Amino acid sequence: MSRRKHRAPRPARPPSRPAATPRAAAAPPPRTSPAPDGYRDSLPVRHRHAAGIDVGSRTHWAAAPAADGTLDVAEFETYTDSLRALAAWLRDRGVTTVAMEATGIYGDPLFDLLEAEGFEVLLVNPAYTSQIKGRPKTDRRDCQWIQRLHAHGLLPASFRPQADVAVLRTYLRQRAELVRAGARHIQHLQKALELMNVKLTEVVNDITGLTGQKIIRSILAGERDPLTLARLRDRRCRNSLDTFVRALEGSWRDEHLLALRLALASWEHYQAQQRELEAVIAEHLRRMKKTTELPPLPPLPRVRSRSANEPRFDVRAALYYVTGVDLTALDGIQAVTALVVVSEIGLDMSRFPTVKHFCSWLGLCPRVKQSGGRVRSSRTRKGKGRAARALCQAARSLWRCRTSLGSYLRRLKARLGPPEATTATAHKLARQLYQTLKSGQLPTKETAAAYEERQRQQAVAALQKKALRLGLQVVAPGEAVAAAPATP
Repeated sequence: MSRRKHRAPRPARPPSRPAATPRAAAAPPPRTSPAPDGYRDSLPVRHRHAAGIDVGSRTHWAAAPAADGTLDVAEFETYTDSLRALAAWLRDRGVTTVAMEATGIYGDPLFDLLEAEGFEVLLVNPAYTSQIKGRPKTDRRDCQWIQRLHAHGLLPASFRPQADVAVLRTYLRQRAELVRAGARHIQHLQKALELMNVKLTEVVNDITGLTGQKIIRSILAGERDPLTLARLRDRRCRNSLDTFVRALEGSWRDEHLLALRLALASWEHYQAQQRELEAVIAEHLRRMKKTTELPPLPPLPRVRSRSANEPRFDVRAALYYVTGVDLTALDGIQAVTALVVVSEIGLDMSRFPTVKHFCSWLGLCPRVKQSGGRVRSSRTRKGKGRAARALCQAARSLWRCRTSLGSYLRRLKARLGPPEATTATAHKLARQLYQTLKSGQLPTKETAAAYEERQRQQAVAALQKKALRLGLQVVAPGEAVAAAPATP
């Protein structure tokens, strides 16, 4: 048998650190944290009245310099009164500039409130504020680290457009959500028709068009005769009446008819919301109109029909009076594409020092990774924003365009492949867009023939240079070859 020694119970240890700050509506009592010795002397302090905030969904942790040289750290809840208390807490400590680390939309209310209170607010990407590996990571430590980096001027601010452009961006993003939601219910319409073996999708391109809506509404009204339904087709339909009659004979089950009715009602609901939002967007663009007089907008050479998801107002004219230049004159840029790009990048191109900074922010230029004297990778950044995706979509529309950009796209496609060629063409299109918005003038257009001739001359010059380096001679077809001097 083993004998156990009976030991006296140890006395309870006092807590090693103070208790957590209670979360209250008013500003919580500050918790100071001494600054490490000599850290202010290691790098020059550019912002002596800087604060750092680690944004969360439930609480925000803030760090601000105190009068005695230490850092005050406090935790605030995310309610509106707590955000006001956070602003007052920063003002009491003489803070003039704030760096916020935020992901998603949790930091937007705090950003707007601090900006309205007169603070200089920087929204910082978490990739720039990550702590040194190996150190414990807590919200309390993160806000102190953000404040330290911001005090030394080491945190670049994320791009945010002007206030009126930010409002336009919110409207357009909401409209894109409505378009996607409506597209899902169009798929529900197609599924219900397919389950009834009604091949309407085989004889019309768009079931929400004029012919498709007439036939679907007639079906829901109780019509079952294929010939009567087929006579509702538009005269411009390519398929014949007999083909429509064969396609519109189905099973007409009650459960599928109910699904068809609900899908149509949902699609009409989103269409109504989309029209309401488009009216708000048109009114906002009228308020953003330039006060200077502009020449009248020239008419389009060819008026095309409106696509299904295109806004129901003149986007080209509204955007012209906002930017002062017709962006649709650029190759591949449609009115909706230009509206999306302007809502994402704004109108002030001075925010980007050079065109290279602009293309780098879009993620359309190579991201070179070099190590040991060798280039390990030169791919573009993973993930592209809405502006870059819109420019890539504009570049993809130039496959058969007889312009200089179309020739450039086809030339790169043969050498690099379609994805890389599209990104390179979008990069060139972004450079043209930057120069247009910055100078207010459209670039000089170059025809496809002139571009191809210039490329041919460059290829001939390169070939002649290489032949001269190898001691050879380039001779054009039909040209006499000069006799080489005889060697002794």
